[in-house]
Amino acid sequence: MAKKDTLLVVEDDHGIQSQLKWSFDDYDVVIAGDREEALSLLRRHEPKVVTLDMGLPPDPGGTTEGLATLQEILELSPKTKVVVVTGNDDRESAVRAIGIGAYDFYLKPIDADILGLIVNRAFRVRELEDENERLGSGEGESPLSGLIASSVQMLKVCRTVEKVAPTNATTLLLGESGTGKEVLAKALHELSPRSEKRFVAINCAAIPDNLLESELFGYEKGAFTGAAKQTLGKIEVANGGTLFLDEIGDLPMGLQAKLLRFLQERVIERVGGRQEIPVDVRIVCATHRGLPNMISGGDFREDLYYRLSEITINIPAVREREGDAVLLARTFIEKFAKEQGKKTPALAKDALLAIENYQWPGNVREMENKVKRAIIMFDGNQIASEDLELEDVEQMNMPFNLREVREEAERKAVLRALHHVNSNIAQAAELLGVSRPTLYDLIKKLSINI
Repeated sequence: MAKKDTLLVVEDDHGIQSQLKWSFDDYDVVIAGDREEALSLLRRHEPKVVTLDMGLPPDPGGTTEGLATLQEILELSPKTKVVVVTGNDDRESAVRAIGIGAYDFYLKPIDADILGLIVNRAFRVRELEDENERLGSGEGESPLSGLIASSVQMLKVCRTVEKVAPTNATTLLLGESGTGKEVLAKALHELSPRSEKRFVAINCAAIPDNLLESELFGYEKGAFTGAAKQTLGKIEVANGGTLFLDEIGDLPMGLQAKLLRFLQERVIERVGGRQEIPVDVRIVCATHRGLPNMISGGDFREDLYYRLSEITINIPAVREREGDAVLLARTFIEKFAKEQGKKTPALAKDALLAIENYQWPGNVREMENKVKRAIIMFDGNQIASEDLELEDVEQMNMPFNLREVREEAERKAVLRALHHVNSNIAQAAELLGVSRPTLYDLIKKLSINI
């Protein structure tokens, strides 16, 4: 039987202690009634998540003892996710606790189901952080360890990479700039039988057209002015391994024809040479450009496109990866804080919302740059949206409360049905699969004007 995760509940009310211990039976619950006992249990059990009541003795009516306990917990165990519990009339203390570094807060009276959602989410976030730290430190054996992701969209990409990697299929990686195309190209190589050979990368957009041919195919001595010796091209250097052609959409038309011939015949001729040289190499390409549109415009060869796209892998942008933006931000914060010799700061609520709602046009690369700058310039316990230069991001705050989520979903469904049938109640009820009285009740409950 798997060992349960430990949850530390810091609460002096015996009735609430019993309620929470019963509610969290999925966890190994340990209970402390004051600061001294809480710190002792923290050292002994090293819980990943703590629920902390703000009103602890000797100040049960205030918050000074609770805030002091929070401070000491985070000093002893900075990675611990602390969910502070405070009175419904004391939001100011909850905000102060978040400023110190608490993961989240919950306002009394306690609803075990809702508090349970927050606690479960805290455990999940901590698990993801631990996993990414393990992968980033090199403890993981997976070649996908350079990829920071937990979303369904990216996990699907990873599974595709794992299936395709052992083959020799020419693979085309499609995605916006900064989505991690080279990371996936390296993973394709490391998971393949060619992993002991070289992985050679060339950016087709970074080399002038007049030099790109010799870079790819090599040249013979005397082939042109300055060609003082025979030089192997990238294709030949990668023999037995993998050649990664980044930004393949920028390959000039003349070289497209020569690359097509290589893909068909698997032989090359160096610039200035006449000898056909066989090369065994796996080709992986990437581009952020729309190749079908380029084909229509006459800028890319259709026959080359089909040769390159034996397998096509579409990499979603960060904004399309559910939950990955916050995970990436936390991982980069920890990485750069360690590099700068600073204590790892927490993310403020406004920063979390901004990260979730920002479109990230530069994807992972943009996030890495913003976080690195914030860590260099920042000095404190908590990073706000303005530290990430995201303070003007329009925030659509998705609620965590299940009742609110359900009502929002119902509102959208009812409005959509009404719009489709021009507010005809009978037809809308039929679309929604409910009776007319039920629809009238929903319209009243959701305060929808028709």
